[in-house]
Amino acid sequence: MGQDSYEKIMMMAKRRGFIFPSFELYGGCAGFYDYGPFGSALKNNVENLWRSYFLLRDNCVEVSTPSLTLYEVLDASGHVKEFTDLTVDCSKCSQSFKVEDIMPDEPGLMPEDAVSAGRVKCPSCGEVLGDAHPVNLMFQSKVGYGNARDVFLRPETAQGIFTNFHLLYRLMREKLPFGVIQVGRGYRNEISPRQGMLRQREFNMAEAEIFFDPKNKSHPNFSKIEDEVLLLFDNKDELKLSAKNAVSKGVVNNEALAYYMWIAQDFLLSIGIDPKKFRFRKHADDELAHYALECWDVELFSERFGWVECVGIADRSAFDLSAHDAASGVEMKALRKFEEPKVVHVRRIVPAMGKLGPLFKGDAGRVKELLEDLDPPSENGPVSVVLDGKSVEIPSDCFEVVERDERHAGEKFLPHVVEPSFGVDRIIYMLLEHCFVEEEKNGELYRVLRFPARVAPVKVGVFPLIADEKLMKVASGIDEDLRKAGLKSVFDSGGTIGRRYARMDEVGTPFCVTVDFDSLEDEMVTVRLRDTAEQKRIKIAEVVGHLKELVGS
Repeated sequence: MGQDSYEKIMMMAKRRGFIFPSFELYGGCAGFYDYGPFGSALKNNVENLWRSYFLLRDNCVEVSTPSLTLYEVLDASGHVKEFTDLTVDCSKCSQSFKVEDIMPDEPGLMPEDAVSAGRVKCPSCGEVLGDAHPVNLMFQSKVGYGNARDVFLRPETAQGIFTNFHLLYRLMREKLPFGVIQVGRGYRNEISPRQGMLRQREFNMAEAEIFFDPKNKSHPNFSKIEDEVLLLFDNKDELKLSAKNAVSKGVVNNEALAYYMWIAQDFLLSIGIDPKKFRFRKHADDELAHYALECWDVELFSERFGWVECVGIADRSAFDLSAHDAASGVEMKALRKFEEPKVVHVRRIVPAMGKLGPLFKGDAGRVKELLEDLDPPSENGPVSVVLDGKSVEIPSDCFEVVERDERHAGEKFLPHVVEPSFGVDRIIYMLLEHCFVEEEKNGELYRVLRFPARVAPVKVGVFPLIADEKLMKVASGIDEDLRKAGLKSVFDSGGTIGRRYARMDEVGTPFCVTVDFDSLEDEMVTVRLRDTAEQKRIKIAEVVGHLKELVGS
């Protein structure tokens, strides 16, 4: 049986320095992959182009937060309780499996029902598996010694953004909407990772959290893209609707979701994803995450794996900010300003600093702020606040409850969040598959990666026609000039010119420059285009500018 595209691509990716199995020297470990030199360059180019969409086009800001995350953060977010897979263990061969991966492919059959009916068998030994149980997928550890704190490796980058919202809101001059992005690693202790790069235990993510007033989920740039067509699949039919029609017909809930769906579509198609193998699929009610009001997945088609989720675009409502507001005691609300100030009768807690100071010393100021954010108790007595993750009782003589009329400029509310979340490694694999072309030339298999120039790991191959000293000197100078101009180039003088073209085609290099003996006389070189094999002569002095224009197009 011949190799399928996955096997061909992964073999080529290893041979050409895109992707290596991690720890291969020691037998490897499922769920981990390394990016080699060309793979790292490809990933960096994809991530940087992604940044340009969100940082430049959408005017978001970027943060970088720790991979280790406190237990309290992920407990509040629901991950401690909810971030689980239903798992079965085989007592015969001592392997564990995610039930969804090995259950019969029958529409409507639920994992729990499949296990209880004896329909789930070990794929290794055939044993009927029972006793399905949830397993949390987060890696757990501790920080410090003695009074150590429980931590997890983060399963997503989003929580680092949410826990900084109160600071970011002030930094953004208390105006909504605004967006925050983070590119980094996530970690999931998968039960039995398969599917190569599509399911890893350590993976790369690019996420954006866009904060909106829940009463206004329009987007200031929506009018610029409202006529762009979205490639939709509502679990029944394939639909091609403009962003405007998708919202007006209720297919997509709001402008914000539709806008970021278009951003995702435009980005992915621009890096080389095949539009015929692209679709947005809407989550059914029974598959929505615990935090989501609505979610659309970008699914990309793979020859081996079928439709694969690579991006999720979710309306997370106010779930996360509400959870951290309640658990931390720090206010995560924004202010919706009134057109005219209103006079409101209020009951408030007024802290008595003369009592709080001696009792709480250096923490007195924080306790004062926490008290002021509390709703006044209906009866006299102590109240509790959350300080550093712990409940602290405040005696009744440390505050008083007053009633008064106040002029309010606005009302506080918890913002909603629209989250585009991109699985970088899955996108990289799909890009390799969608750009991979194999054809026979002169009795030999010829492989090409047709990356768009903007993401290709190498932009230009530079060759002397033969290893002649004079030709090599000119070619080396061109190579150096290209790199100084910001175009990654590779100098290659080994083998026939045809072999060198083939090597560059196989790693996706869109352009090659060849220096021949005529170049010494007319100061011109041959520029070859990968996708058409077209060749034309260009003056050496114009090569850098010409290729920069082609790469930027």
